[in-house]
Amino acid sequence: MKGWTTAVVLWSTWLGAAEEGWEYLDDGVVRLGINERAGAAIGWLSESGSERNWLNTFDVGRYVQQSYYGDLDGTDWNGKPWTYNPVQGGSWKNEASVLLESRHEGGEYYAKTRPRHWASGVLLEEVVLEQWIRLDRGLARMRFKMSYTGEKGFKPRHQELPALFVDAALETLVVCPEGSSEWTGAALKRMQPGFPNEYVSVSEPWAAWVDAEDRGLGILFPGTTRLTCYRVREGNAKADCSYLAPIRTLALTPGTVVEYEVVIALGTVEELRKRFGEEVKRGR
Repeated sequence: MKGWTTAVVLWSTWLGAAEEGWEYLDDGVVRLGINERAGAAIGWLSESGSERNWLNTFDVGRYVQQSYYGDLDGTDWNGKPWTYNPVQGGSWKNEASVLLESRHEGGEYYAKTRPRHWASGVLLEEVVLEQWIRLDRGLARMRFKMSYTGEKGFKPRHQELPALFVDAALETLVVCPEGSSEWTGAALKRMQPGFPNEYVSVSEPWAAWVDAEDRGLGILFPGTTRLTCYRVREGNAKADCSYLAPIRTLALTPGTVVEYEVVIALGTVEELRKRFGEEVKRGR
């Protein structure tokens, strides 16, 4: 679907960053932060004890978060006709979504969020977003759930599962391309996507954004074989970013529930591929 992910790029007048109210998990290997004033979206991932955040939180459309799409609905995003679009963080004017419930106990963080429509800012009473997060020896294990109880049904759309924005210094996207034999050490593909979106099919369900030293942030997305990606490079250290989202084509219809799990980690490409491969083999 052409153009839908541009919702999270820049606009002519930046409206400022979201308010901050952080809750952190730290396992001694990595530190993960959730901004409870941005719908409990995930906005911090660093090595434990480090001040370098590998994620991008320029606005509430960034972060690591849930986002879903329906049909054109007469709304307007900064002069552009837009679709039905529940976003966990909030609206393009940085109106935060509403955190309904959260708890942090037993090493796990849980949140329930009422999202806003990205374009209109309306609070969407018919949508509930939930997430469960825990750290496991440097792996951030995340489970997401969306429940739609609206009466209207929408056409199938590419859905971001989830949207992930990282620091622009992570300039190279690494994947095991479609057609390769999975988990056999097949050659990896390195690319620097432009803008707007590019689409990539993979044989191993993971991807990583890395820097010039081949180190960065990887995401494992079991059950998904396609992703969309781009880079914003405007010369603004805060606004520039690298983006990807594992995508599946799903329709929001009355009673729809979407659930999926991903794993995020920091490391070199070699380290990430090894750990993700172990995760997949363990799950079989």
